[in-house]
Amino acid sequence: MRFKVTLNIDKQAFGNSIPINYQYEQSAVIYKILSQASTNYATWLHDNGFTVEDKQFKLFTYSRFYIPRYTIDKENSLLIINSDTMEWSVSFLPEESTEKFIQGVFMNQTFQLGNKKNKIQCGVKSIEVLPTPPFEDEMRFETLSPICIALRRDEGGRTDYLSPEDPRAKESILHSLLNRYEAFHGKPYSNKIDFDFKVLNKPKPVLITFKAGTLEESKVKGYMCRFDIRLNKDLMKIMYESGIGMKGSQGWGMVKISKK
Repeated sequence: MRFKVTLNIDKQAFGNSIPINYQYEQSAVIYKILSQASTNYATWLHDNGFTVEDKQFKLFTYSRFYIPRYTIDKENSLLIINSDTMEWSVSFLPEESTEKFIQGVFMNQTFQLGNKKNKIQCGVKSIEVLPTPPFEDEMRFETLSPICIALRRDEGGRTDYLSPEDPRAKESILHSLLNRYEAFHGKPYSNKIDFDFKVLNKPKPVLITFKAGTLEESKVKGYMCRFDIRLNKDLMKIMYESGIGMKGSQGWGMVKISKK
């Protein structure tokens, strides 16, 4: 279930600049808002999620902010927000009670987003449920946030981040979807799978720094692109609602239907 959240920016509080790498802070805001309404729900979402073979799945994803007017301060790695509002799409795979719960906990919220040095104060102006599209066996999408496809390179923990054009990407994408299906439904996918994935343009790499300036700092790479995908409709829904690729709950892999 997908929501469009419209945010007011209170520039008098802390100004109008945030770090360019703000995806981690978005995730922190979601957990904080949920925890204020339901500690049990937030704990489940953050610490447990749906689990398959000791792997944890937090079945939601979100987009980058849509900011009507902004500038970038490359020297200081800052995003300067010049508009008074911005929009944010957030999607949750679970449907039962989700609409009322999410609208109830997000509406009228005020929160800060950024780091100690550069942050903004946001207020939720409105939250709208977006209609679920009819899912077909073959569809065309474009990314709202980068696709992350990570492969562990060695025992030292180094990671390869694959372009969606990489021949190994298809298998990883399907494996992730099947894991999420099993986590959500509590059983492996048993239908015959008809799957194909084709990138339609040159993927644009995006490197995001998480927890910048801390001992836990890490860099993750993803790619923005348009793609065609052939997939069983029930798996197509999981991809649309919880993201394609990995790290959906950290703001990777959110898509929208492409008309191009």
